[in-house]
Amino acid sequence: MIQRTGVFIDGGYLDNVLLNFGKAKIDYEKLALNMCGNDELLRCYYYHCLPYLPPSPTEEERKQFFGAQKFFRTLNRLNSFSVREGKLAFRGEDHQGRPIFEQKRVDVFLATDLVLHSTKHLITHAVLLTGDSDFLPSLEIAKSEGVHLSLFYGDFPDTLPHDELLDVVDERKIISQHMIDTWKR
Repeated sequence: MIQRTGVFIDGGYLDNVLLNFGKAKIDYEKLALNMCGNDELLRCYYYHCLPYLPPSPTEEERKQFFGAQKFFRTLNRLNSFSVREGKLAFRGEDHQGRPIFEQKRVDVFLATDLVLHSTKHLITHAVLLTGDSDFLPSLEIAKSEGVHLSLFYGDFPDTLPHDELLDVVDERKIISQHMIDTWKR
C-alpha cells in the first residue's frame, strides 16, 4: 500500500521555532521531504499571513511586506507546495501603544485541508508543524478516518505545544538542532 503524506505547516509557529535557532534559513522542500520520511509527499501546505501594511507605510514596512509576498510566491513554486494565505487584522494597541495584530483564517484553512484530505482518503499520514490546540477537532476527524498523525514541535518555552495536542497525535518529534542543520539552505 502506498503511504501518502500531507504536510501542514503553521508558518507563524515555524517562525517562532526558527527564532530559537538563531533565525535559521531553511530549505522548505528539504523540510517537507524530511518530515515525510520514506512516505510519498502528496502536498505540503504552508499557512501564514502577510505582515500588516498600514495606509501610509514606512519604507521598512513596505520592504517587509513585499519581501513576504516574494517568499510566499517562491514557496508556491516549489514542487508539491501550496501557500494558504490568511489575513492579518489590526486589533488596536496595547497599554504601551504598540499595535496588536491577529491572524485570521489560517487555522480554519489548516483544519479544512486536513479534514478534506482525510475524509477523501487522499492521505494515509498527516504531518503537522504547529503548537495550536485549535486543531484538535480536525485531528480527531483525521484520526477517525485512519490517518496517522505526526507532530513536529519546538521544545522552547514559547513554542511548547498544548498538552491536548500532544495527547491526540500518534507520533511526536521535537525539532532539534540536527533537524535544523538537515533542513538548512
